[in-house]
Amino acid sequence: MAYVDLAGVKTYYEVTGSGAPLVLLHGGVFGAESWFAQTQALAAAPFSVYLPERRGHGHTPDVPGPLTYQAMADDTVAFLEAVVREPAHLVGWSDGGVVGALVAAQRPDLVNRLILIGQYFYPSGKAPNDLEGQMFQWRDAPPDFLHENYDRVSPDGPEHFVVFYGKLLDMIAREPDIALAELAAIQAQTLILQGDEDLVRIEHSTEVAAAIPNARLAVLPGTHALPVESPALVNLLLISFLRDGPPAAAWLTAD
Repeated sequence: MAYVDLAGVKTYYEVTGSGAPLVLLHGGVFGAESWFAQTQALAAAPFSVYLPERRGHGHTPDVPGPLTYQAMADDTVAFLEAVVREPAHLVGWSDGGVVGALVAAQRPDLVNRLILIGQYFYPSGKAPNDLEGQMFQWRDAPPDFLHENYDRVSPDGPEHFVVFYGKLLDMIAREPDIALAELAAIQAQTLILQGDEDLVRIEHSTEVAAAIPNARLAVLPGTHALPVESPALVNLLLISFLRDGPPAAAWLTAD
């Protein structure tokens, strides 16, 4: 466990394992603990697994101003340059998927392989669901499960959660809105992964996978919490793709 100052953002991170560098980018609200079902399996693969917590999340304090995906992508670039110091694999889940995609599109020199889990990239990609509506209904009185870990670890104190949560909801209300042309700048071999009942339309993920030159799409049984609901299958896919790359095409030949 350590901190690094990234242009005024005192960023908390954890590192475990040894091997090729792999950065896990958590979703919104929660921090590094959301990867509890992946961290040890990936470290044993083996990878050097880095778990940074973005501004306002977990152990990393909030900073003045609104939350934006671009600001968090800039923080991630700074983390890769200051801490990892070489190209890394990126795995982003939910909000972390937006961050990972922006980093890969804007700084391809820092990214080896990329996995994006359960995230839409422009508004029409959202599948009909009640979760976002519930999140906004909870704005002034979020349920305990959303902030129990935050209350324990945030340097801003439990009373700041409602401020941070409001900033997160404001971001979700206006972002992401990333054009396919911007995603097409991603050069890394990419796996788009989602559940069949996820918050993302499968048609949207198909469009994203088609736009990224070296992308594949995998749809698994599950919902938005795929890494927690199906960790054995998810971990197998992550390790196979990150270690070996996408499978080669098998062609049948006639004698």
